[in-house]
Amino acid sequence: MHSLPALGEIFDSKLKAYKLPEEPANLYDPLRYILSIGGKRIRPKLVLAAYNLYKEDVENAFEAAMVVEFFHNFSLLHDDIMDDADMRRGKPSVHIKYDINAAILSGDVMLIYAYKFLEKYVDHTQLLYSLTTKTSIEVCEGQRYDMDYETRDIVTIDEYIRMIELKTSVLIGGALKMGSIIGDANANDQAHLYEFGRNIGIAFQIQDDLLDTFGTESLVGKKIGGDIRQKKKTYLYLKSLELLSQSQADRLRQLYAVGGGPISEEQVSEITSLFNAAHVDVHCDELKLVYQQLAFSHLDAVSVDSEKKSVLRTFAEDLLGRDS
Repeated sequence: MHSLPALGEIFDSKLKAYKLPEEPANLYDPLRYILSIGGKRIRPKLVLAAYNLYKEDVENAFEAAMVVEFFHNFSLLHDDIMDDADMRRGKPSVHIKYDINAAILSGDVMLIYAYKFLEKYVDHTQLLYSLTTKTSIEVCEGQRYDMDYETRDIVTIDEYIRMIELKTSVLIGGALKMGSIIGDANANDQAHLYEFGRNIGIAFQIQDDLLDTFGTESLVGKKIGGDIRQKKKTYLYLKSLELLSQSQADRLRQLYAVGGGPISEEQVSEITSLFNAAHVDVHCDELKLVYQQLAFSHLDAVSVDSEKKSVLRTFAEDLLGRDS
C-alpha cells in the first residue's frame, strides 16, 4: 500500500510525462499553465488511494485520476471568472494571465478531455460515465446555488450545507468511488468510500471558508476576505446572525444587503470584527468535527484491513488539521 505522498509523486511524474497537443497554442497553453502551478492534487491522489485499497498496479488508475484533475481544473477556470478572482494557487488566474475567452474555451476542452480519459476503462464504462455525469451536473448546480445566494437576502444553514456538498464534496466522494470502481470493490465499499469523501469534503469547505477570513494570505494562496467582498453567505455569516445581538446582526445584514454596493476594505474589517464577536470560529470547528467523525464512520465500514485504510484516515486528519 502506497502512502499518499508516494501516490502524489506517481501522479505528478505521469502528469509531467503526459503530452497535450502543441497547437492551437492559445487553447492548450492555458491548460499547461493551470496544471503547472500545482495545488495539493487531493482529488487525483484519492482516486489512486481508493484503487490501491484493492490493487497494487496504481499506474493503471492514472487516467481515472486525470478525469478528476481535469474536471476540477475546468471548474476552477470558470469559477475564477465568475468570482472575479485574480489569483489561483498564489499565481495569476488563467483569465488574468491570458484572457477571459481563453479561460472559457480552455476550460471547455478540459471537461471534454476528462471524458476522453474514461475511454480506457472498457470494463467499467457505464458506471464511470454515470458517476462522472452525475458529479459534473451536481458541481454545476452547486456553483449556481453559490452565485444565487450572493443575491438572496435570506439563506438557511441547511441550504448552505447543501450548496457546499454539491460544489465541493461530491467531487471528492466521486474521486474515491471512481478509484474503487476500477479497483473492482464491492458496491457497499464503493458507497462507503463515496460517503467518506462527501463528508470530508463538507468538513474541508467549512474549514476553507473559515480560512478565507482568518487565514494567512501567503499560506492560503489567495487574498484573505474574498468571500466577504463577494457577500458570500458562508457558515460564518449565517451562524453569526444567530449568535450576535440584535443590533449587531442587523448591522451585519445591512453590510451584506443586496443592492447595497460593494464592500469596502473598512467594511471587511468591520465584518471580520463581527465574526470575532460571535466567536463563530469555535462553531465552525465544531461543525467541521461533526462531519469529520461521520466520514470516519463510513471509512471504518469499508471491508479492507485497517492498516490499508490508515492512508485515507491520515489524509483526512492532515487535511482538516491545517490552521493557515
